[in-house]
Amino acid sequence: MKIASFEDIIIWQKSKILTINIYNRFKDSRDFGFKDQIQRASVSIMNNVAEGFERKGNNEFKHFLFIAKGSCAEVRSMLSLSKELNYLSESDFSFLHNLSIEISKMLSGLIKTL
Repeated sequence: MKIASFEDIIIWQKSKILTINIYNRFKDSRDFGFKDQIQRASVSIMNNVAEGFERKGNNEFKHFLFIAKGSCAEVRSMLSLSKELNYLSESDFSFLHNLSIEISKMLSGLIKTL
């Protein structure tokens, strides 16, 4: 199947789910610096996948996927901190952390195929 738009990319779809969940989980947080940072990092994953795809070249796409992978690591780092600060329940942390690991692995796989 030929991917016609970035919305067709499963990594983009999963990173959108991650972003929506992060926004929902942290929407009432009074730690505005933390909330802003984790939200921006999660949005960066999906936006870099989209931007890289739209560049229409494998080398540029790969470059943006590496940036997305870095943002994914930033989200995982922030999630680890959120667990230590008791900002998330164990189940919310586990869901978000596992999803971020899955996205990171998928990014690595796509980078290798390009």
